[in-house]
Amino acid sequence: MNYKNYKICIDACLACAALCNNCASSCLKEEDVKMMASCIQLDMECAALCYAAAQLMSLGSSRANSLCRICSEACEACAEECGKHDNDHCKACAEACRKCAEACKNMMKEF
Repeated sequence: MNYKNYKICIDACLACAALCNNCASSCLKEEDVKMMASCIQLDMECAALCYAAAQLMSLGSSRANSLCRICSEACEACAEECGKHDNDHCKACAEACRKCAEACKNMMKEF
């Protein structure tokens, strides 16, 4: 495997990680930060996994598929949590997470 084979998924993972980081940072500025704790935690976990998955795919690692499965699960959990909140940063994060989860699933099917 090489970068070209993974490009769509790498791009989705990097976009998702950036929006998850933005969401976590924005959630910390909400009035009721305690209410956002689960969202913040999932944002940070999802971002870390997205970055790691993108990195392994760009390296052509044989472990990329395994990490993409975990990344997809984290993205789905993050999207679900962010979907519970009515603010722009959570909505954008949820959408990016859904796209990333789908991209990871598609990548695993093809390769």
